[in-house]
Amino acid sequence: MRVVAVVNQKGGAGKSTTVMNLAAVAAQHSKVLVVDVDPQQSVTMWATTADRPGNSPLEFDVVSETDPDKLAALRRTKYDTVFVDTPGSLENSDVLRTVVENSDFVVMPSEPTALALLPLVKTYRKIVEPRKKDYRVILTQVDSRSIEDASDAKEMLEGQGLKVCKAYIRSYKTHERAPINGSVVTTYDNTRIAQKASMDYKDVALELFASWAKNEVN
Repeated sequence: MRVVAVVNQKGGAGKSTTVMNLAAVAAQHSKVLVVDVDPQQSVTMWATTADRPGNSPLEFDVVSETDPDKLAALRRTKYDTVFVDTPGSLENSDVLRTVVENSDFVVMPSEPTALALLPLVKTYRKIVEPRKKDYRVILTQVDSRSIEDASDAKEMLEGQGLKVCKAYIRSYKTHERAPINGSVVTTYDNTRIAQKASMDYKDVALELFASWAKNEVN
């Protein structure tokens, strides 16, 4: 059983999109729960949209919870993997601290821009590093016309001592529209662009899964 906290103090970094799509990929092979801790309840609304007639139902469960005691008990649930979508700020520090302390792994999504990377590093130093949690940064919303931005961001973060996924998430309208359509990467339309968008998250997920499997063996 694994609890994965998805964390970044900056809003708009792609936390909810990352949670929903990693959960979708994981749910193809295991029983998955998404816990919505964010007061904006983005993933809760996303799941509600997916449940509407005519949409493809999600293959994982979604619940909203902010009670620290219940969050501390997540690993006692019946699921194989739990993904937790956290607030886009450090204001709800008690809840965020509880989630990270009771997680096995932390995922930190971020855009590859200077203004986005600075809050990311702060989040790592203040929340993740002191609790000695294994983690990976995922670069999101990468402009396909400026892939070097992702390379530069990865180099900068690694220079700060952070661990960054090799795979990254490019910016596609498909991802932007997904919450409105109630779709996730496993239910995207079978078009060339949608499948390319889907493959980005699948590549990231496979990289994370391989890392988790290696740690289990060790």
